[in-house]
Amino acid sequence: MSKPSLRSRLFRAHLIVLAIGILTLTAVGWLYTPRLFVLRLRRIEGQNFRMAQVQGQLVEVFQFAWGRGMLWAALLGGISASSLSYWLSQRVVKPLLEIEAVTGAFAAGDLERRLPDYEILELTQLANSVNHMAADLQSVEQRRRDLVSDLSHELRTPLTIIKGYLEALSDGTLEADPKVYERLARETTRLQRLVNDLQELSQLESGYLSITLQPTDIGELLASVVARFADQRLPGQAVQLKLDCAPSLPRVPVDAERIEQVLVNLLNNALRHTQAGHVTVQAWLDGPRLWVAVEDTGPGIAPADLPHVFDRFWRADRSRDRASGGTGIGLTISRRLIELHGGQIEVQSTVGQGSRFQFWLPVTAAVVSPPAAISPLPQKTV
Repeated sequence: MSKPSLRSRLFRAHLIVLAIGILTLTAVGWLYTPRLFVLRLRRIEGQNFRMAQVQGQLVEVFQFAWGRGMLWAALLGGISASSLSYWLSQRVVKPLLEIEAVTGAFAAGDLERRLPDYEILELTQLANSVNHMAADLQSVEQRRRDLVSDLSHELRTPLTIIKGYLEALSDGTLEADPKVYERLARETTRLQRLVNDLQELSQLESGYLSITLQPTDIGELLASVVARFADQRLPGQAVQLKLDCAPSLPRVPVDAERIEQVLVNLLNNALRHTQAGHVTVQAWLDGPRLWVAVEDTGPGIAPADLPHVFDRFWRADRSRDRASGGTGIGLTISRRLIELHGGQIEVQSTVGQGSRFQFWLPVTAAVVSPPAAISPLPQKTV
């Protein structure tokens, strides 16, 4: 058995209210109007006006007249109220049917349709909510398509290389030597890194990645990361790695492992794109914010590309980043991690002069470290 529609429910509700009102009016009039009429006649009789002989006839005449009047009143009132009830129900049901049609189109994949504003406030609020939902779904769908497109593009290159080498080894056109296996291992490692980065980014965007905040000496953390990169650089590379850290920085509540991950991403990018000059890591305190910056003297980023720096799979030089093992997701992950700490990351760049990535972290319940706790790394040419 099908459930009654909202239109029929609203119409029935109006009719029930109307019927109760009419029955109440009829019952009250039929029971009390004759009594009131008799009392009025007795008052008149008390004024030496004898009406005992005609009292019964007057009551009967009044009841007849009143009954006829009430019948016509009920008939006309019922018709008027029914028409009004139907009109009011149509005002409510018509927008709801339109909302139903639009949401059905959403379910079918058409996310372009939108609902107008209505005269009824609640329906307008509902329509606005549906429109916002459609916009969010449209944005999610667009991101999904972009992700699939970018991911297929990123996977195609290493898979093509691996397939080419394996086919060449299989038909004997290429000899198996350590260089071939090294290239295969490098492409496989890149695929694994890409999968790991995508998994981490998915956890960040879905809110499943948690952080553990602990008071951390940012100066010591920066010195440790910079020292590690300085030790890994090869002799003869004309890139100067510097650490410029303000003394007496406060201990900041952060997840040290995640902030280190951000620093590694920024330093990797800076060193990858800087062939000569210097890469400088800076840290300073500005009110309730602790700032960290990584500045390089690389080729810089074009102004048109700056808004896309933190987008997934964006690269200023795709071929060079692929050759150096970059996945194109590091900066996106870095931005999410900084936002998860309550901070923000930004970039400034000038073509031909270099780039500067900097982020700030909120300082809450800060405890100032003694100056001796931070020993800036001396300038080192590696």
